[in-house]
Amino acid sequence: MKFLAGFMTFLVALLHIGIMVLEMFFWNHPVGQKIFSMTAEVAKSSEILAMNQGLYNGFLGFGLLWALISGNQSLKVFLLICIIIAGIFGGLTAKTSILYVQALPGFITLLLVLKAKRRQAGEARLFS
Repeated sequence: MKFLAGFMTFLVALLHIGIMVLEMFFWNHPVGQKIFSMTAEVAKSSEILAMNQGLYNGFLGFGLLWALISGNQSLKVFLLICIIIAGIFGGLTAKTSILYVQALPGFITLLLVLKAKRRQAGEARLFS
């Protein structure tokens, strides 16, 4: 369970770093326009906002990597909750697919992290 929770945390971190790259560097590029279903005009007019969103996604992704490397379970839980909330908000206000791309993987990962944490706490009680 611990491995699966760590692996999913890593994947969610990579997802958010990938979103950061798309929003910060490829928003106003044919690749970004295709992925986000935008015209060149819309991409140009919203480029600065997208860079800001990308920066926040980068913070989430790199924060998860930091939590994974340091073993800080509380930080993992906090960042995953932030991701879920952002995904729900984005899904309700911007594009429904954000619920499935961002919120759902964050929610599944949060459940796995909490289950692994509970299992680890139970094992610690058995051996003490």
